[in-house]
Amino acid sequence: MHQSELRSEYERFSQEGERLAGGLTDLAQRATVYHHVFHDSGRNHVFPLIAAHGALWARGYFAFGMRLARWLSWQYRLDPELRQKQLAAVETFANVLRDINRRVCADTYASYRFTAIHGKRSGAQEIIAPPLLDSLNRVHSACLAGKELADDDKHTVFQAHFLNEQENVVGPNIARGIEELRWPLVRFIALKPLIRFAYFGRGEWLWFSNFSSREERIANGRKAFDLAARRGWSETAAALRQYRVLPVEFFADSSAHFCGLKKTILALN
Repeated sequence: MHQSELRSEYERFSQEGERLAGGLTDLAQRATVYHHVFHDSGRNHVFPLIAAHGALWARGYFAFGMRLARWLSWQYRLDPELRQKQLAAVETFANVLRDINRRVCADTYASYRFTAIHGKRSGAQEIIAPPLLDSLNRVHSACLAGKELADDDKHTVFQAHFLNEQENVVGPNIARGIEELRWPLVRFIALKPLIRFAYFGRGEWLWFSNFSSREERIANGRKAFDLAARRGWSETAAALRQYRVLPVEFFADSSAHFCGLKKTILALN
């Protein structure tokens, strides 16, 4: 297969991933796609499972953030135009975060599907970064053999994918979003999120002193993995129910639910 054909194949999966990832507010849809990749990999690719928690947790976080911003905006009550401008800036920042989640979902789906078919072909390393390619090839090999990787190996895969997304999607867009949020008080609050995914135990949190710090995001990503591994992957997946966002059909048969969702979305023009 020529390199141009490989790139066309990756582009096909990327376009499919973008459609499946949905719009900015389709968080439940993205969680379904993320979970599909985790499940289809034989539970070996755990990055998307943790990302599914991130997508569903963010739904409540964005709602709380907008309520808080509306309350804080009364400091500008004597200047209605400025008040609306500041609220619009907060919504724009929230949309930057939503778009990051959307792009990561599309990338996760595309890289997984592409490597499942073409990961061992010469030239694949020109399309997928070699550390991520090696990790995903390990996932597919284990899945084909009917084996589940040990947690140390799962972490190697998780880290390769997490660092790739930090470099290519998360970091650049976070920097842009923060730069455009010119409301000092809200910016201060936005940079210090307190994250608690549904699978965390009592007293377990991801705390940031500066969300724009790549080092902090990486450290908390590792902590999110460690807490999931400690909880157990089956229980971590089951904890998605606690957000009360995904439909009952998902929990009855997640594979059938994803297949139906995919068929419906890809059938649309």
